[in-house]
This record gives sequence, C-alpha cells and structure tokens, in this order.
Amino acid sequence: MTTRRPNTTDVPKEFPVPADRTPSDRALGLPALVARQAERTPHALAVMDGDTTLTYAQLVTTARRLAAHLHEHGVRPGDRVGLLVPRSARTVLTQLAVWWTGSACVPLDPSHPRPRIDAMLADAEVTLTIGDSKLLESANLTGATMALPEEPLLTGAALPPAGQDPHATALVLFTSGSTGLPKGVEVTHGAIAELVTAPQYATVTDRDRVLFHSPSTFDASTFEVWSALAAGAAVVVCTVERPSFEDLAQQVERHGVSVAFFTTALFHQLAARRSRVFSVLRTVVVGGEAMAAQHARAVLRVFPWLELVNGYGPTETTTFATAHRVSDADCDGPVPIGRPIAGAVTHVLDGNGQPVARGEHGELWIGGSRLARGYAGRPELTAERFVDHPALGRLYRTGDLVSARPDGTLDFHGRADDQVKVRGFRIEPGEIEHILREQPDVDDAAVTVRRPSVDDARLAAFVVAAPGPVPRADALRTRLAQQLPAHLVPDELTLVERLPLTVSGKVDRRALGALHGSSTAVAPVARLTPLQQAVADVWSRGLGCEVTRPDADFIAHGGHSLLALVVTDDLREELGVELSLPDFFADPTVAGHAVLVERALLAQHRDLHPETPEDTDGH
Repeated sequence: MTTRRPNTTDVPKEFPVPADRTPSDRALGLPALVARQAERTPHALAVMDGDTTLTYAQLVTTARRLAAHLHEHGVRPGDRVGLLVPRSARTVLTQLAVWWTGSACVPLDPSHPRPRIDAMLADAEVTLTIGDSKLLESANLTGATMALPEEPLLTGAALPPAGQDPHATALVLFTSGSTGLPKGVEVTHGAIAELVTAPQYATVTDRDRVLFHSPSTFDASTFEVWSALAAGAAVVVCTVERPSFEDLAQQVERHGVSVAFFTTALFHQLAARRSRVFSVLRTVVVGGEAMAAQHARAVLRVFPWLELVNGYGPTETTTFATAHRVSDADCDGPVPIGRPIAGAVTHVLDGNGQPVARGEHGELWIGGSRLARGYAGRPELTAERFVDHPALGRLYRTGDLVSARPDGTLDFHGRADDQVKVRGFRIEPGEIEHILREQPDVDDAAVTVRRPSVDDARLAAFVVAAPGPVPRADALRTRLAQQLPAHLVPDELTLVERLPLTVSGKVDRRALGALHGSSTAVAPVARLTPLQQAVADVWSRGLGCEVTRPDADFIAHGGHSLLALVVTDDLREELGVELSLPDFFADPTVAGHAVLVERALLAQHRDLHPETPEDTDGH
C-alpha cells in the first residue's frame, strides 16, 4: 500500500501547554467561544454538510436569529428543549441557537421507540421539542413541538448576546440505566468549554477539518463539533445516517478531514483493513472500549505520522477524563488510558474509599471541574454515583478498575460491576433483563457480552421460558425493539432451561458463554445457489460461523450494525457491488442479499452493454 503524509502541521510528542488559553475561556460558555472566533475570522469556513456551507459569521448570525425566533415562541433561559433533527449543519446551528436563548439542549434519536423518547422528555422536563417537520410528525410526541423553519433565517431580529453561567446545563445526554429506564446526564457549558478549548490531549488548530459522524445523542459529538468551533477549525458533517467504511473514506478524502473520532470497535475494523482514511487523517481520537494493541501498532507502523489518542471517560465526566497518545512502544502490552486531562482529577481508591498504592488495582473515581451536575430528575441516583468524599471533594464513581504506573499513567482492568461496553455504547444489562422479564412468556433472563473475536462484541441474552408456549427468539427481539433502542436489543438470544448460578446464588455470567447455541437447531431447508453461496461465504467470515441456509437471517446469527459495515465492505471488494445499509437491513437474509447483488450486477452489465435486452424475469 502506498501511503502519504498529510500536508499539515507537525504533531508534538508531548501534551503542549496551550499559549492562547485563558482561565476565562471556561466561563465564556460555548456560544461566546464561537462568537469570539467569528470576530477573529468571520469569513473562515465553520460548518459544511454537502448541501450547506456556513462561515463563522453566517453561523453566528443565523444562530442568533433562530434564537430570537425560539424566544418569540416562548423558549426562555433555564428551559429544556428537545432536538429532533437528522445529523447536518442544521444540528450544529440549532444547538447553538438553543444555547443562545439560555436553554439546555436534549438531543433525541428518531430511531428510538416512542415510549423511550417520552420517558426521556419527562425525566429532562422538556418544555418544547423542535426539529425537522417530518421527524416530528412521525415521532408523534406527547408534548409541545415546533418545526424549524425550512430555510435559514437570513433576515430578522437577532437575540443579543447573553452571559452564560458555566455551571448551567448545556446538554442532557441519556445513557443506559440498570433499572430499565435511561438516565439523563446533565453536562454543563463550562465542562464542555474546558474539554474543547485549546486541548492538550489532541491537536486541533484553525487549519483543521474535523469529522462529525457520531449521533448528536452520543457524548463524542461534543468533541467532534465544539473542539473544531472553539479552535476556528471547520466541522465536516457526514449526513449519511449509517455511514459505511467507504462512506467514511469518501468523506475524509473529499473534504480533506484531518481530525476524527472513532469508537474503539470502529477503529479496530478500520485498522484491520488498513483503511485509506488513515492516509489522510493527522489526528485520530479513539474511545469507548479497551484499545487492542495489535491494531494500534498496525496503524502506527503503516501510517507513522498519525497522532493516535486513546481517550477514556464516562459521559458523567464530559466525554474524556483521561487520554494517552499511543506510541509503538505502548503496544508491547495493554494500551494505557493515560492521565487526567482538561480539569479532570483522578483517584484510584479501594472499597473503603482510601487510595491504593501505585500498581495495585482499585476503582477509578473522578473529580475536578468537568463533572456533570447529575442525572435529570433522579436525585437518589445522583447522590449514589456523585459522592462527596470527606477528603477529596465531589467525585464520580466510575465502577471501572484501574491501576496507576509509577508516572501516574492509568491502565484499565475491566469493571467492578456488570456494566458493559459494546460498540462504544455503555450498557447496563439490568435494563435489558428488566424488559425481558416483563414479557409474559419469559420467566427469567440474563444478558452478557460474547466476544467471538477481539474485533467483535455481541450482546447476548439468555432466556428461561415461562410455562406454556415457548417464545420464538425473533418474536422476542421484535418486541424488545419496540421498547429499546437498537444498540440495546440483543444481537443473540438463546433459550435455556435454567440460568447458571454461583455458590452465592447470583447469575454466573462467566458460565453463560458455555450456553451459547444450546437451543435446538433447525435442519437446512434448501441448497444455496452459486450467488447465494458467494454471499454466504462473506457472511460466514464476518459472523465467525458457517452460514449454510438461504433463509439465514443476519440479525438472528448475531449480526449487528458494525458487522454489517464489515460485510458490505467485503461484498464491495469481492463482488464489486455496493449495498447501502438501509438496503442491507431491509431483507437481511442470504437469499435477499443475493437478489440485491444480482440486480446490481445486471445493472452494471446493462450500463456497459446498453444494447443488451433487459432481463425481465430477474434471472
């Protein structure tokens, strides 16, 4: 593979001391930070999404006019405003406008089931949900809604600048909760401003272009959007809802993206393919799960100029609390999660809340200026997780086990509880188990993570049926999808006679893995055609199991969105056919994909040979 070094500034080896960062930056608030950049470089590119391009002056002016429009419709300081828009330049513009009114933004995912969205709106005490008219209509929310203007507000009054309390809530971001209900983390303006202003842990300059491809409901979007705008850089918005590997590569190449965040699972897949995205990028920040040393080393050796940052931090500590710039030498063992950054303070404590010695394992507690205010509408849970330590002040208990090296660098050693991370999402198994046990044909359930390989983590549910008709796994998954977002619906669901228990009577989660695949198998019903066999071969490699049936279902075999990216990429490489993710999931069977591949191949043939009569029977 031929690689080239991007034509960008050199990356310093150690965390730099920012020369232009002042103590008042945190107090300015995010709207004021962006307004300051607009004064400095009004004509510089701020946001682009393919259809819309905004300079800093246009972004600030339009956001202030939209803020005045919202104010006219009753939005006031201290309100909570739901946001339901597809990822676009409008997402950035609308968040900024909501903040300019003095309100907090509650990003919503239109793909989530309505009961879950309603619960989020109630917990966050949302007074108004604004967004795309079509999304609002299809969501059919119970509270007050308002469609955003179809065209930018190019004229009209602009809301005057208002002071922003750094302790005021900027975002309410929901994560999985162990009681069956999501919990909304109240992230403050000051915490985000401190994270993104002249960051020491990753290089972001006014000459950079930063990729925004995470959902706005995901805390990584705070880095993708606001680190760019605080630095005078440009945000490049990927508007494809579920971008494939090829979509990401094209976005990076077409727009000259130099900085990107990837979840650990996505980074592993891109690294395994030696993706060409790394030949353009200068800085890659990775987070969500433990980074695999072999993938980090492979990328650094092929793309030696790359600034590779391993970031760690729960949403409650505003995206990243620690970070480590990864070198080839770091890959001789587990990649560390680094040292505290941007106002965060870390402590490794034992079960009694006392510090442990360097090198010993303990629970990571995080303090400092970037802690969230707590959980919206959940004071008891806030008091449980955000603790006033008698000697160390207000701390957040992460539940993560770490140890500190002699120089203070932290190594990650797993969880102290049952919480898991899958494809960057923090998941409480208890939330899924709660919903499963509410099903009338389910007696008991347990959820864990199964890892067929280092690059593949699958959410696996084990279900004990209630007396009566045995529930079908696909029917259970369909019901779960009506109550839970896609990332909480188990990739695999196995019916078992009983759950394994430890000697203390608790579910033995380590023993659950041995039960995988214990359900009665169904005999093959038909032989694969040659084209179906080619599709099945690609599936088999991606899923890590042999696929032999034309009616084999990708999801039932443990497939998920990240594996779908792997399979579509392999189909493109091997068969020369590009399948979009919506088409992929429309009929996720071997036979269904073979039909799509055949149609695409026939279309390619007709394009090359236009005189060929059209094949009317599809074969």
